[in-house]
Amino acid sequence: MKQILKQLIIIAITLIISYSAYSQKQNFELIKNTNIFNSILKELSLFYVDSIDAEKIITNGINSMLYSLDPYTTYIPKKEEDDLKFMTTGEYAGVGALISKRDSLIQITSIYEGNPAHKDGMKVGDRILEINGESMVGKSNDFVSDHLRGKANSLAIIKVKRPTVDSIVTLNVTRKKIYIPAVSYYGVTQNDIGYIYISSFNTNTASEVKEALLDLKKNHNIRSLVLDLRGNPGGLLNEAIGVINLFVPKGKTILETRGRLKELENTYKTSQKPIDAEIPIAVLINEESASASEIVAGAMQDLDRAVIVGNRSYGKGLVQSTRSLPYEGTLKITTAKYYIPSGRLIQAIDYSNRNEDGTTTRIPDSLTTEFKTAAGRIVRDGGGITPDVTYEYPKQSNILYYLTIDYHIFDFATRYVAEHPTIASATKFKLTDEEYNQFKEELKAKNFTYDRESLKLLNKLRELAKFEGYLEDAEETINSLEKLLEHNIDKDLENFKEEIKSELEMEIIERYYYKKGLMSRGVEEDKCIGKAIEILKNPTQYKQILSPKDR
Repeated sequence: MKQILKQLIIIAITLIISYSAYSQKQNFELIKNTNIFNSILKELSLFYVDSIDAEKIITNGINSMLYSLDPYTTYIPKKEEDDLKFMTTGEYAGVGALISKRDSLIQITSIYEGNPAHKDGMKVGDRILEINGESMVGKSNDFVSDHLRGKANSLAIIKVKRPTVDSIVTLNVTRKKIYIPAVSYYGVTQNDIGYIYISSFNTNTASEVKEALLDLKKNHNIRSLVLDLRGNPGGLLNEAIGVINLFVPKGKTILETRGRLKELENTYKTSQKPIDAEIPIAVLINEESASASEIVAGAMQDLDRAVIVGNRSYGKGLVQSTRSLPYEGTLKITTAKYYIPSGRLIQAIDYSNRNEDGTTTRIPDSLTTEFKTAAGRIVRDGGGITPDVTYEYPKQSNILYYLTIDYHIFDFATRYVAEHPTIASATKFKLTDEEYNQFKEELKAKNFTYDRESLKLLNKLRELAKFEGYLEDAEETINSLEKLLEHNIDKDLENFKEEIKSELEMEIIERYYYKKGLMSRGVEEDKCIGKAIEILKNPTQYKQILSPKDR
């Protein structure tokens, strides 16, 4: 026993000495490279041929350093603290409008109902010329966004070019605190099926979902529920736990976080009595559902509490915390990985093992590991949440893509709104054939054309035939095929009429009824929601999906 004890003491001392040496080496490397960086910066400031912008060059260096670790570890200087606050609370001070650059001007693309832009007369389609006397012509999205934001109750005098009138319009818009709800819309479909769309996980998400759920149960007597997380980029981990707790009994393990430091390791369990632990649920996800969204979808799947419908999620299994820096800056740093109830990590990219050129790739399916849900169903790690039922979205037609990115649909809606003070309700509004024909005539007047993939491939074929010496023999055939593939705008606009009309209607509906109206119409027409409803209306199918398959 004495001999064994002596050996253990020797091993312990060796480990301590080794760790101490490693720690000293790490500290030396840190000090050495910090000194090198400071020396380079000093030499540049003294001897570089032109004067340097120290803040810009250092910020670029910091951002490059952090990005080499992962895309989520970022430096947030004091001037960008409003963005951090918005991400965590859904709140900022401004006018309440979305913008995008169009040619040399910034254009209003969407307005939040009930906020200053709405109340003080801004219109979707307005192009911003000046804010408080300063020209916005040729400025970037970020530049104009910074000028639209400001202290609550401050005045923004905004000059805009309104496409539907000849004169320049001056608007006096009083900035207010803008809050973007996490629950963008909720309602009832198919008589007794509730629907809740969660756009983000901020400080109020769980309470907003709870409020919506209680209203749907009390006033609409719902018997099942669709939780829509498509396009939700995530947010606060605790809010995700809170949403799950509405449907899962108290005391269930939802998540474990594991980091390099022991104090960053935590186990998260449901701590409250649920609102409804029995109601059938379908959770919708897609490739843009990430982070906290994946915690909700993954935990509900691992606990066999909901059927997951849609497409495989993004695959972000990393946890970020914030650390204060000098001069009121903030470091958002990845401190842990999270593991959902089955024990799986859904992180799709291992940033610590990059390719030789520095690029990253998703973990291939062949290298993922099987785990089991509470009921024994097989699930896998390493690549987001794979839905129980996959929904393949129809591919958007090429002509609709160009009608959208070239603003033809946007501009038609702008003119339509100027000519029609009111329209039918969001769920009943339809464009007439006469109005659709008017849209077609406008496109012809503009000589609208668009790239067709078939012609691109044909031109590529002509180039290859010329390179290989076959063009002379094949040219007549290629020319004949080209004539068959020539644009026929009338034919294309009729072939894709229903798809284009639907997009026009949705754009117009949002102008009158804002986000809620758009969502209420979308719920009725969305085929993925329809698939979820189909499953919820069939208890046998719902139960089969949540039961283990024989292998």
